[in-house]
Order: sequence, then structure tokens, then C-alpha cells
Amino acid sequence: MCTHVIVIKQLILLIVNLYSRRMYIATVPNRNSPPAILIRESYREGGKPKTRTVANISKWKPARIEALRHLLKGNVDLVEAQQFEITRSPPHGHVAAVLGTLRKVGIEQIIHSRQSRERDLVVAMIVARILEPSSKLATARGLSKQTLTSSLGECVGVEDTNEDELYEALDWLLSRQAAIEKKLAKRHLQEGSLVLYDLTSTWVEGRSCPLAKLGYSRDGKKNKLQIEFGLLCERDGRPVGVEVFEGNTGDPTTLGSQIRKVRERFELKKIVFVGDRGMITEARIREELRPEEGLEWISSLRAPQIQLLAKDGMLQPSLFDELDLAEIHHPSFPGERLIACRNPLLATERTRKREAMLVSTESKLEVIRKATKRDQRPLRGKDAIGIRLGRVFARSKMGKHFRYTITDDSFEFERDNENIKREAALDGIYIIRTSLTEKAISADEAVKTYKGLAVVERAFRCCKTVDLNVRPIYHYTAERVRAHIFLCMLAYYVEWHMRKALVPILFDDDDTDGAQAKRSSIVSPATPSDSAQAKASTKKTPDGLPVHSFRTLLSDLATVTKNRVENEARGMSFTSVTRPTPLQHKAFDLLGINPRTM
Repeated sequence: MCTHVIVIKQLILLIVNLYSRRMYIATVPNRNSPPAILIRESYREGGKPKTRTVANISKWKPARIEALRHLLKGNVDLVEAQQFEITRSPPHGHVAAVLGTLRKVGIEQIIHSRQSRERDLVVAMIVARILEPSSKLATARGLSKQTLTSSLGECVGVEDTNEDELYEALDWLLSRQAAIEKKLAKRHLQEGSLVLYDLTSTWVEGRSCPLAKLGYSRDGKKNKLQIEFGLLCERDGRPVGVEVFEGNTGDPTTLGSQIRKVRERFELKKIVFVGDRGMITEARIREELRPEEGLEWISSLRAPQIQLLAKDGMLQPSLFDELDLAEIHHPSFPGERLIACRNPLLATERTRKREAMLVSTESKLEVIRKATKRDQRPLRGKDAIGIRLGRVFARSKMGKHFRYTITDDSFEFERDNENIKREAALDGIYIIRTSLTEKAISADEAVKTYKGLAVVERAFRCCKTVDLNVRPIYHYTAERVRAHIFLCMLAYYVEWHMRKALVPILFDDDDTDGAQAKRSSIVSPATPSDSAQAKASTKKTPDGLPVHSFRTLLSDLATVTKNRVENEARGMSFTSVTRPTPLQHKAFDLLGINPRTM
């Protein structure tokens, strides 16, 4: 027997036991009008029998009145004959979790202060991007009442949409990007805040988009056109802005537009930009950061700059005898603090990688050398040999570690051991540079802040591969590409808050203080806390619940369904949400959401 039927039957039994002996249905003539159908209750007062009317059910359908008449007579077996059926059971729990979080963090109000059809469609697309990233056609099908794949369309009220309307809503969202980013910045940034900025690329299918250009592919798709997008995050990794650039744009050249966005759109005069050495370069500091009053920065030095300091005797081994970081000063970096750090584990890994690359490069160079000495069709000519050599060094980046001689009919090479030794002496050493004074930020905090760029890398990873599948891009216009990337940014904003709330039942580390306490210094590699290691080894939480990844937890929550129960013969219907498991109940509690009210 269906669970819902059992519940209904138990409820009816209770009603019958309480009222069947004193409640009945009365038909009262009403002159020239149809008779009144009343539920009446009989009782005694002062030993005299009396009746009173409980409800007027004259407008009920005759079948429903007859069913109630049988029930009040105690015929509860009628319930089994009424044939209640579950006519639809769309997955609902994951929708409730994502949509509830979106509303709880106020994204609807940030998108637009007033409810509108466009806002509802954008909300549906944000939730759908987290639940199951797909094309606009597939998203529209998943929302439609006839082809739904979840309760999302019903919960947001967009069950009658189509892909054309979704594209129009996407265009509407792009027109509001500046206003939305300004609201996010007002919420998460203030004067003197840290802003993390980084850039990534992804490939575009097709050749029509004007933003798509041949450029460096971070995804290894060298034969594909690329677009680039830069993400602005507050210090904990919540995104506050995103901008799309042509695929052949150099990383440092994008910094200027972000400075203008922060100064003009966000109206912040004092801000600290945190970016890697490929983003905040010497030229960007000289031309765009230093001339602007109130702009500070935290970045790191490139390898040639570190070698310059070593050549001038600033990086002696004794510098790290007691601590693995030390502050130094150099006239080439006026007004900046340089924080030299040495990580022994990083040094070991770099030494291993260099030796592996040297051996690999030597094997390829030996192939060229043998080609010049073979009897049949030997490799001849300086140009031909040089082209082969250039291909090897372009791939391995090991040309600086070899000395070689090329003639028209020979090629010889050997390792440059002195150069290798000089580079090896700097293994594991990196140098943080900042314009902030020691009073504004300590050396430890500066290193920690720079390492915080990892949260932007995590955001890129979630957007591009793990959860939101921003790549590849199929849109053909610049505006649609920008809108698509912005939609994914808003989806990651919601996901960021969900991950923070759900961390006790995810494999993520839920004891950052404990993890930090296990580190000997800020320079040493991060290690998981004891609680994170326990979750990883036992796959259980302390209270015995299974631990999930974010993606598998959404799949688990999707088993909470929103069931439509109907009795066509009696014209009766109702909605019932399945009872959550203990794990699902825990997830909803952590998010502060009741799936039955969504």
C-alpha cells in the first residue's frame, strides 16, 4: 500500500474515532433553492439532546459528499478503493537546497529589487547551472511542465518558458551587470579591503564570436580559439566582479580595467590588489598602481628578479638558518617590502622536476645528434638543425641549461652545470613583494594573503570543470559570452555559500584553525586538520553520517521528491514531499532550509 494512503487512512481513523458517533451529514430542504448539505454534530446539554452545524458543504461535489458520509459512518476501507495515485515525483531536495540558499543570501534582491519575469528566469538559470549545467534548450526543457527534470520550474514559477525567453533574460541580466557588481562590492568590500584578482582562459566552439582569438590555452586546447575572463574576489574567495577579454589579451594588460572598476564603479579609493607575478608586474606597478594614491599591492618577484637579488648577495643561505622567511630590502624596489621565503619541500620537488626535464631534453637532443650522423639522409644545414633544436627547447624550456654547437653537418651539446647549480641554489625560494607597511600588515600575514590567491584558482576550477562547466563556450556574440560568464559567476557565489554551510558533511576541511595550528610556519605546506583527516579516512562524520563531495551531496538531496497525489474519481489532489534521510535532514538544517515550504 502506498505510504501516502497509509497516512491518510490513519488520519481518517482518528477523525472517525473522535467524531463518527456524534457527527453526520444532514440534507435540509431550502424551499425553491437546492437543499443545503450540512455537517452537523449531536451533543447533550443538561441531559437534553441538541445539534449544531459544523460546516456547510453544499458546494462540494456529490462524490466527495458521499465519500465523507461513508467515512463518518466508519467505513474507512473506502480509502483503499479510492485509488490515490502519485502522478508526478520530480526531484526536489537539491532544488530546495540551492534555491533556498540563493534566496537566503539575497541574490534575488541583488539582481533586481522588484520581482519580474526576467528576474525569475535568471534565478532559474542560476539554480539550473549549479544543479545540472546544460544548454539553454536543455534548461528550458528541464523547467517545462511537460518535460521537467526537477521541481525547479514550479518552485520559481517559470514552467511555461522556452529557450528564446531564456536568452532574452540572459541579455537582460547583462544589462544589469554593473549594478549587480556594485551591490556585491558594497556588501563585501570597503575602504582598505583586499581584492584578489586572477585571469584564466577557456576555449570557444565555432569561429564567429569576435572575442574568440588564438591565444595561450590554460586548458591545453591549443588548436581552439580562446576567450579570457578575470575574476575579482574578496579575501575569502567570494566573487564580486568578472570581466571577459579577447583570447589573445596579455594578463597584465587587464589590470588597468579592474583598477578603474574598483575606483569608479565601486567608488573605493583605498584598496589592496593581490595578484600573482604574471599579473602585477613591474610595469603595471610603475604605470598603473604606484601613480594612483590609495592603491597598494601584494605580489611576488619573477625568477630573473630573484636571481638579481642572489647575485647581489641578498639571498645568502644563512638568511634562513633560524626562520623560513626574512624581510630584505633592495634599491631596485623602492618603497616596497620584500619577504623572502624558503620551503624545503618545494625545493626538493623543483630539484626532482628539473632533473626529470633535463633527462627528457637530453634524450630528444640525442635524437637530433644521431640524425646528423646517420648514413642515410643525414640531417644537414645549420638552419634545419636549428629548427629541430628550437622545437625541443620551446617545449621543454630547458635551453638555458645546455651549451651546444651547430655546424652544417654536426650537432653537439652538454649540460651547463654552472647555470644549473646557480638555479638550484634558489630552489624553494620565493619572494613576496608588497607596498604595505609593517604596521599595515605583518610579514606572516602578507605571505598568507598572497597564498590566498588559491581561492581564486579554486573558483576557476569549480566554474570551468568541477561544478558549473563554463567551458566550452558555444555562444556566437560577445554579449552572450559575457552574459554566460556573468551567470556562472553568480552561480559560483551561491555555491560558495552552500559549501561554507555544508562543510561539516563535505570532505572540505571544517577546522581551518586546527589546520593552521599544525603548520610550523605560514611558509610550510598546508596540512589537513585532524577532523578533515578523520573524515577522509573513515568517510564518516563524527556523528556517523556519510561524507560527500558537493556534487554527490546534490545527487543525494535530489532523491527527496515532491509528489503530486491525485484521486481523479473524487476530484481530490495534494502535494507531499518525501521524508528526508538523517543525512539529508542534516544538510537542510545546515543550510537553514525546509524543503516542504519551497
